[in-house]
Amino acid sequence: MTRSNEILTYLVLGLVGILGPVFFENYIQQIAVLWIMVLMATTWDITGGQMGYNSLGNITFFGAGMYVSAVVQISIGYDVAEYTAAFGAIKVDFTETQYFTGIYLGIIAGGIGAFLISILLGMAVFGLRGPYFAIGTLGVAVAAGQLVGTIQYLGGGSGISMPVYPGDADERNVFFYILCFVITLVSHFFLRWLYGTQFGLAINAIRDDEDKAEAMGIKTATYKIVAWSIAAFFMGLIGAVFGNMIGFIEPLEVAFPTATFGIFMVAMALLGGKGTLWGPVLGAFVFHIIKETTWTLLLGWQWVALGTIIIINIVFFQQGIVGWLQEIKPEWFGLTVDRSKNPENSKA
Repeated sequence: MTRSNEILTYLVLGLVGILGPVFFENYIQQIAVLWIMVLMATTWDITGGQMGYNSLGNITFFGAGMYVSAVVQISIGYDVAEYTAAFGAIKVDFTETQYFTGIYLGIIAGGIGAFLISILLGMAVFGLRGPYFAIGTLGVAVAAGQLVGTIQYLGGGSGISMPVYPGDADERNVFFYILCFVITLVSHFFLRWLYGTQFGLAINAIRDDEDKAEAMGIKTATYKIVAWSIAAFFMGLIGAVFGNMIGFIEPLEVAFPTATFGIFMVAMALLGGKGTLWGPVLGAFVFHIIKETTWTLLLGWQWVALGTIIIINIVFFQQGIVGWLQEIKPEWFGLTVDRSKNPENSKA
């Protein structure tokens, strides 16, 4: 993308991010989820697009960050086991200081916890390649949800009610919106910088030919784990925010929603164009708008509509929106196409 087009894109996104809650105050939570979708798609693309390892288990870190954050927040004022087992048997009353101290520490702990878990898991799953890696990571995500559901310290299958925000509903919505927007913004600019470094070249080399990359001296095992851990860190941060925004954590539908968010992040990256900086962002916007529209207007058929979009994307539109735009409007991306070799031009 040319510099002028990129600046214009940032201005538009900045206006959407800042003015969206002002003009659409009844949809603040939906717009906040949009930024979560953008983060999910862009972080999935670190391994799936830039490195060529299609993970179906990144939702594991979303849930891990959520639960780690919950434990940290609750432990500031109460015994976690008593809190999760009581469900009304004890009087819960977090002070304003306890709440905000807990949530900020919880978000940070959620990111760090997910980061550490990803390193341990990465040592096991990155011994796999291709479809075996995808299936292996999917198994990790499914197992994580089932495992957490058996741990009574974490509320088991009954879940955890999160501490209540000490303010009115409108203030609460704006607070969580800002958190979602800021974390997504930070992740985007961090990845923009990262892809321009030697690290970006290394993971692209792994995608193109891992054996040759390793023969050239690139420590592929290290790069793969670090790339996955970066994605896990941001997923842990946003998972911690989402758990508090929803107000209730449940293992299968909220923390580890493999069949929804776990698939959505892959679909969004593919729709926009994986392996690019802007493809996952654009894909997330288009996918989320379609999802919210079909949920409203085609209730009962929304899954059919989303499934159709995914099938069309995979079968007929594999390059994604950004790839298609690069073909028809290469000048928008600063690309030069030599048309002198076109037979039609040579005849003229």
